[in-house]
Amino acid sequence: MHAMSEPLEPALESLSTPIAWADAEGRLLGCNPAFSSWLGVSARRLQGLALTELDAEGGRLAERLPRLPDTGEAVRVRRARLAVPGGGERFADLLLARDERGGLRLEAHPSEEFPGEDPATALPAALHAALKGLAHEVRNPLAGLKGAAQLLARRVESGDARELVELIGSEVDRLAGLVERLLHPAPPRPFAPTNIHAVLERVRQLAETEAGWSVKLNRDFDPSLPEIHGDADRLVQAVWNLVRNALESGASTVSLRTRAEHHIVIGENVHRLAVRVEVADDGRGVPDDLAERIFLPLVTGRAEGTGLGLPLAQQIAREHGGSLGYRSRPGHTVFTLLLPVPEEAPDTL
Repeated sequence: MHAMSEPLEPALESLSTPIAWADAEGRLLGCNPAFSSWLGVSARRLQGLALTELDAEGGRLAERLPRLPDTGEAVRVRRARLAVPGGGERFADLLLARDERGGLRLEAHPSEEFPGEDPATALPAALHAALKGLAHEVRNPLAGLKGAAQLLARRVESGDARELVELIGSEVDRLAGLVERLLHPAPPRPFAPTNIHAVLERVRQLAETEAGWSVKLNRDFDPSLPEIHGDADRLVQAVWNLVRNALESGASTVSLRTRAEHHIVIGENVHRLAVRVEVADDGRGVPDDLAERIFLPLVTGRAEGTGLGLPLAQQIAREHGGSLGYRSRPGHTVFTLLLPVPEEAPDTL
């Protein structure tokens, strides 16, 4: 944990998401400028304040804190109402997580549905315009790649080569879909019955294409798992980000494993059945200095990294009502994705 007097990491300093961290007893040790600006209170005044003193709902936070999992998995407190020291209130969805040393991290996500929204938390217009410009520039090369893949498909005859050409085409289509969503935002696609093993097989193809024979890819699937409701492309994106992280950590072996979880709590909800997806590797592991912040945007342990892969994977997990957590030591890292199975799905396990 950082002390209040220590300089902030550049990523936290510039991040627009209000973030604070506390000790194991829930007393604030520090926060980023966005957090103090959102509350309208100086960081010095917040030092030593108990998180429960910010609770304007009669003990709602105090009830959640003892129930936080030790795995680093975040618990969402929806529509929380916080009391501002000196007067006033703020409203937000809160994400609470416990780090490996027992300390706490709090992220506030103000919503336009509630009063107290801070405009500083919105995506800056300049960044949004830059992303749209980038998407526009990417669209034409993608169309060229799609056409080349279609021409190549007419010339190849062997099964292995045709499979690779089809993979190129499907990935171009997925990227084109992402570009279109950036250029023309639309409501998320409705979820459909999705076979998680089909998702993992597509990720395996991508991993084998990128890593070649330098990495061993193991599969340990439970064939009895029912379908989930989801967006297959988004789930491919999430799991591929996890596998790519494993490849970039120097892993020589990556394992994909699926199992069923019965009567499990995800966030605030109890699910009769959920699918557990594990991505395990024998790479370098998560650096100690990043362990508490690994799911924050722009936090990365590689000079060439963007720090967006894990936050995006976590976002996709939440879109599906699930969660993403991890455990790590050098030579053994496991990311665990939990995805609830809809209640109407038959329990065949």
